[in-house]
Amino acid sequence: MAKKQITRKSQPSRRKSRPTSKYRVRNWAAYNASLVQRGSITIWVSPEIVRAWKPLPDGPRQRGGQVQFSDMAIECLLTVRVVFHLTLRATEGFARSLFEMMGVNVAVPDYTTLCKRAKHLNVPLPTTVHGPIHAVLDSTGLKVFGEGEWKVRKHGYSKRRTWRKLHLSVDSATHEIQAMLLTEASMDDAEATPELLDQTSAPVEQLSADGAYDKRTVYTTCAKHGVQTITIPPRRDAHIWQHGNGAAQALPRDENLRRIRAVGRQQWKQESGYHQRSLAETAMFRFKTIFGDHLSSRVLHNQKTEARIKCVALNRMTQLGMPDSYRVA
Repeated sequence: MAKKQITRKSQPSRRKSRPTSKYRVRNWAAYNASLVQRGSITIWVSPEIVRAWKPLPDGPRQRGGQVQFSDMAIECLLTVRVVFHLTLRATEGFARSLFEMMGVNVAVPDYTTLCKRAKHLNVPLPTTVHGPIHAVLDSTGLKVFGEGEWKVRKHGYSKRRTWRKLHLSVDSATHEIQAMLLTEASMDDAEATPELLDQTSAPVEQLSADGAYDKRTVYTTCAKHGVQTITIPPRRDAHIWQHGNGAAQALPRDENLRRIRAVGRQQWKQESGYHQRSLAETAMFRFKTIFGDHLSSRVLHNQKTEARIKCVALNRMTQLGMPDSYRVA
């Protein structure tokens, strides 16, 4: 006797989908011009850099081999490398042909020199912010070894997968990266907060981050740096750290938790401006779209320099022009 085949009807989802917002760009002409300028070689190799190609004499001549190229020259070539997605050898050839066409008589460091100098290169982040900022923090992974998405989806991943963790602090008003830190994948997000705030030159008025930063280390560091507003959602099972019957001053984290209990988590996010935190994720998306989701260097010190130079290039692209969008629906 044949068994009856039981078919289970698909039940409609209880979660209501929100309508997608539509945006338009006011300054499309200026923003389009800035996108074109990103590919201009004169943006990355300026006459000022060529004039400062050789290092200035600093004190008496030391014994042994002398430095033939300034840090600015090494940074310039490494920036060209990440912007145009070149290898070290291709960067050397590209620079030689470029200076030959420009008629500039300067020597070009070979790829070995670029690799060695990148290990201890000090690269400052170019920022234009001086007043109090609203810093948004987040982290993402950058691949060193490992398969691509297609191989992982088809056959799974192997044990030979190495990642680095990129921690960013972004200004919500200008979208500039104020501080960055590249660590091993095992480092916690909260542990990177003191270093990020130490690197930030502008005073931080408000700090926003996701629930992974809900730890005492973050709040202690914010109090040390004079951060007035801390917008970090406590965990769902969070408890008050310091009750109101004590004589000590109320903790910002406890005040957030009390407000969430009073009006709800969604309303608290609207009131506190927590949704500005998504700008950090936007910065991560721009970083990976322009430079990729992997690191070419194999040594941690070189990887830190590579990631920092990419952040410098991203800030310079941001300063060329950003879209001024507004919501239409």
